Amino acid sequence: MKQGGFTLIELVMVIVITGVLAGALTIFFVPAVNSYFDTRRRADLTDLADTALRRMAKDIRSAVPNSVRSVSATCLQLVPTTAGGRYRMASDTILDSGSLPCTPSSTCSAPLDTTRATTVFDSLTPLATVPAQNDWVVIDNQNTDDVYTASNRAQISVTPAVPTRSTDGLHRITVPSIQFPIGYDGGRFLVVPNAEQTVFYSCVGNTLYRTAATFGANQAATCALTTGAVVTTDVASCTFVYDPNQGATQQSGFVWIRLQLSRAGESISLAHGVHVDNVP
Repeated sequence: MKQGGFTLIELVMVIVITGVLAGALTIFFVPAVNSYFDTRRRADLTDLADTALRRMAKDIRSAVPNSVRSVSATCLQLVPTTAGGRYRMASDTILDSGSLPCTPSSTCSAPLDTTRATTVFDSLTPLATVPAQNDWVVIDNQNTDDVYTASNRAQISVTPAVPTRSTDGLHRITVPSIQFPIGYDGGRFLVVPNAEQTVFYSCVGNTLYRTAATFGANQAATCALTTGAVVTTDVASCTFVYDPNQGATQQSGFVWIRLQLSRAGESISLAHGVHVDNVP
């Protein structure tokens, strides 16, 4: 009985046909697959850059007015805030007992008088985050160096308490004796967290870092650190430009941020502008 099977010619034909089909698949499908992964990489890089820009913009917008510093083209410094409000500017002449100004107590309000040293004052507005002991109060930061050199800031001595009388305010804040500057009308103050007295955004190598430091931190040394929180990686280049006097007045600054990220041959570039309200 003759056994069935493949001849050598049939096997060769199958190999040739398979090779042709494989070549056709490679020509038509490999570019499509590569294009998919390239698109995926670009989307990932765009998402990373967008998130980084939004993170920086959030800090810049909520920073102490006039605290933004352009240390270099790749390093930006600012003083972050966690809360802010209005302080009592005068005693309550109806409710406060005795001669004015009276000593702040359960029966006496605690105004902040910029003509003399202050150790305690009442906050009249709700605070988004109640300050903790050792956080900082900043008032009237007219010039960039003021908040860094301590001419208009004081550290909170104890955890803010709720005044006994609701008419006095929402929080009573105690600080070491200091005479704050006159400030703008309205009696505004800001709260800076002690854990993040100042923040640097810096590009070192292919990484963008957010580094928290003290008010008097060495700028050049801190900008070169790689121990901060990683904002994004794959950085090919970055540029930070700050104009403290954008427009007709000195009350509006502008920060221009540009990030270029690259990975596996793919590259994207995003830019973002942030207006800075420099009215203290």
